[in-house]
Order: sequence, then C-alpha cells, then structure tokens
Amino acid sequence: MSKDLNKVMLIGRLGQDPELKYTQQGTAVVSFSFATGSSWKDNEGNLKEKTEWHNIEAWKGLAEVCSNYLKKGSKAYLEGRLSTDSWEDENKKKHYKTKMVLDNMIMLDSKGTGSSTAAATTEGGGEKNGDDLPF
Repeated sequence: MSKDLNKVMLIGRLGQDPELKYTQQGTAVVSFSFATGSSWKDNEGNLKEKTEWHNIEAWKGLAEVCSNYLKKGSKAYLEGRLSTDSWEDENKKKHYKTKMVLDNMIMLDSKGTGSSTAAATTEGGGEKNGDDLPF
C-alpha cells in the first residue's frame, strides 16, 4: 500500500475579507482569496515578481475565527489540504475549482509597537470542531 500526503502550507495575505456563511444544518463555513508572491531576477538582472492566488475554505470554529480576526490584507500562515470541486454548467460543460481546506491558521500581523501572533487549529479533516481553539 502506498502512503499519500495532501498537505499545503502558505504564508501570504488575504485578497478579500472572509465571507462567512452557514450550511442548512447551521455549520459555519468561510471562504476567501489568498495571495502568495515570489520574486527573481531574469537573465538581464531585472527584478521580476509574480503573485499566485489561492481559494481558501475553513469550517466550524476555525471558520468563525477567520471571519472575526482576519480581513483583506491580513498576513497569515495557513496549513491544510487541497480539495477540488467539480460541476456542470447549463451547457453541460464541466468546471473545476481547487481550494485549500484549512486545518491550521496563524495570524502574522504586527499590532502596535510589538509583534503579535495568534494561532487557531483544528483536529481531523474538512469540517471542524472549534472546541480546541484558543479564542
């Protein structure tokens, strides 16, 4: 049997305020865009930059923490797994969207003159129980 690993770790900034919604069963789910950047020098020595955009989703207690404490521009460390949704449009064309489902989030923004970090984590996969959160 092969051993598989589906783990993603990102440090970057939110591209939009988190959007909190609730399922019909009352489970919190939040989604937001997240930007990570890289830079390099080309063959002529010019500095080049590229931004990658990621779709992020969090569930239950972690969703509420993200909604309450993160905003557009917030710097954070995100850890989770990749998940791909698929659907067909009215013309029967298949579409795909890959997202990162969060297991762990650490806020990296500085507050005032000192540096402040806070972490939120969950146990298990996908939909989470927020009882273990430090908030």
